[in-house]
Amino acid sequence: MPETSGGPRVVDTILRNLLAYGVAVAALLAMTGGDPNTHRSAPAVYDARTDEIVGTWRCVEGTEVVFRADGTAAVTLLDGQERDYAHGWRLSGSGTWKLISRQPAGRNYGQHVRLHLPAPTGTAARSGAPAARRSAPERYKWTFELRRDGRQTLELYFFFGDPDARGTYVLEKDA
Repeated sequence: MPETSGGPRVVDTILRNLLAYGVAVAALLAMTGGDPNTHRSAPAVYDARTDEIVGTWRCVEGTEVVFRADGTAAVTLLDGQERDYAHGWRLSGSGTWKLISRQPAGRNYGQHVRLHLPAPTGTAARSGAPAARRSAPERYKWTFELRRDGRQTLELYFFFGDPDARGTYVLEKDA
């Protein structure tokens, strides 16, 4: 039997394999750690002020939400959130809104904007959406998450789609 039975070489190979497995496990843990179904995956805002919300906010295909200082809102062609987005309807009408501070809501611990449309005055179908699977609701409530962009400008958003392949619907305020 040879004097060197591969002792140091075997240890070196084992250590390299353990390192490779460790890196793979760390990568898998990092990828699964950002579960979009939990509040921890969304950034939280705690310092938003009502005057930052007041104004006109826009998104795609003519979506517009006007938040007024008196707590009323005008909604134009706003899509449903979460799984309701898949139904393809868009709502318009007058409603109310409120900045919610540190109460459980949405997907994060921070503040949220709740928008309630008690009786839509108009409905439309989103372009490119399949035929509506369900008619537009007679009333609807949105819960907007809040985040700040790189310039610290406030953005309102909500998630839409399947929880495993979720998108983000972002409204930006007119300057």
